[in-house]
Amino acid sequence: MSNKKATVVAGAEEKMDKFKEEVAREVGVNLEENKKYQLWGRVPAERCGEVGGNMVKKMIESYEKKLIE
Repeated sequence: MSNKKATVVAGAEEKMDKFKEEVAREVGVNLEENKKYQLWGRVPAERCGEVGGNMVKKMIESYEKKLIE
């Protein structure tokens, strides 16, 4: 049983996973070390929260840029 939440837009799962990995690298989460543990299994909750928070920040920033275009 997976605890992964479904995306709101069908078919966006793969792109969201890539986005999450990109943000994780930006904030210094070592994904290569954690891939053998299914990527996030051994990453501390604090670091996961940092990744999620930065993802939201980037999504809001992107949306705001689109609003002013």
